[in-house]
Amino acid sequence: MGLVESRRPVVLIVEDEFLLRMDAVDIIAAAGFDAIEASNADEAIEILEARRGISVVFTDIQMPGSMDGLKLARAIRGRWPPIKIVATSSVDVEEADLPAGGRFLPKPYSPVQVTGVLRELTGPA
Repeated sequence: MGLVESRRPVVLIVEDEFLLRMDAVDIIAAAGFDAIEASNADEAIEILEARRGISVVFTDIQMPGSMDGLKLARAIRGRWPPIKIVATSSVDVEEADLPAGGRFLPKPYSPVQVTGVLRELTGPA
């Protein structure tokens, strides 16, 4: 297997609640993705500025800090257009509130839902 074939898509998980973040890391890693994490939008932006190759940002919408998940999604769409966005929340959000191509998963989500949407967005693994 060549280097390109073995490269797994990288997913940045942005979630302020530690246990939910750990759960998401476990689900996403088990699905065959590389998972990196941030506890808020500011940390996520720092990671995006420092690291290339992130395929998807999986973000909570309700977070403390200078921006919530919707503002983060719009910032990502503006600065890093190829990155796909999956937003999650226990409050209802319309996909129309997200940047074009953004997906919404209501909480609580199942590993099957997370894996399905990530595979859809990243294409064949």
